[in-house]
Amino acid sequence: MFRKIGRLFVIKSRFEAFLIIYALALGATARGANYLHEYPGWGGKLLFLATTGAVFMAGAKILDCLKHEKAAREAQR
Repeated sequence: MFRKIGRLFVIKSRFEAFLIIYALALGATARGANYLHEYPGWGGKLLFLATTGAVFMAGAKILDCLKHEKAAREAQR
C-alpha cells in the first residue's frame, strides 16, 4: 500500500519533470511579486532574482538526476 502511494511522488519522465519545474516557477514568480511589493527598489529585485534563480538550479538538478537514473538503469541491465 505504501509502495503504491510512494510511486506517486517519483518523477519518471522528462514531461513530469517539466510540469514540476513549471509549478515551481509559478510559485517563485508569485513569491517574487510579493517581494517586489514588500521591498521596493533593489532589495525586492534581488529577492525576485533569487527566487527565480533557485528554480533554475532546482530544475537543472531534477533533469540531471533523471539523466543519471536512466544511465544507472541502462548500466544495471
